[in-house]
Order: sequence, then structure tokens, then C-alpha cells
Amino acid sequence: MKYWRTPLDHDQVKIPRGEVHIIVDRCKGCGFCVEYCPKEILVLSDEFNKKGYHPPKVVKDGECVNCNLCEMICPDFAIYSVAVPDGDDGLEGESAARTDEAARTSERGDATKGESR
Repeated sequence: MKYWRTPLDHDQVKIPRGEVHIIVDRCKGCGFCVEYCPKEILVLSDEFNKKGYHPPKVVKDGECVNCNLCEMICPDFAIYSVAVPDGDDGLEGESAARTDEAARTSERGDATKGESR
């Protein structure tokens, strides 16, 4: 959709990106994720999973905006999206993954300290 005007901060706003992960054997093929995806990046595949259902598959790789709607609507917790870090912050690839992992482990450590009290 093309607008007749642009926002004043359009150069500062970054569209979030995500990566969709599907746990194929957990899916029952209801199609809620396919139906409610705002960017229409999912379709039901022609292949079967272990349960005999058609799980979704990603057809527009790289267009996910990480809205997590598929994750929220899935009754079987068979799909989730993970935020893809931007390359603008100086961290790239493996070092960014290490930073994310370090942040997660420190969060886990803080959570376990709170539980032991």
C-alpha cells in the first residue's frame, strides 16, 4: 500500500524481523497460523508429519515481522518465532548469538536466585 505522505521519523523506524520455527511432529494441521499470519508467510505443506497431518511451512523466508501471532494462536505450541538481530549495532552473526545466549543465561541465573529465597 502506498501512502500519499510519509511519517517524519520513517528513516529512524526499523521493521522488526523474525525467524519462524515449526515443531512439525507437534502440529495437528489446524491451519490457524496460516490463516492469521499478517504477512502470509505460511502455507500448509503437502507432506505429512508423524500424526498424519499437514504441518505449515514457510514460503516467504525473511518477511516475518516477529509479531508472534502464530505462537499465540497455536493450540499445540508447535510454532514460534525468534527475533533476528539487526546488523546495524556492530554485532554480526556468531558474536550476536553469543551475546544473546549470555543474556539468556544471566536471566536464568537471576530467576533461579529469586526462587531459592
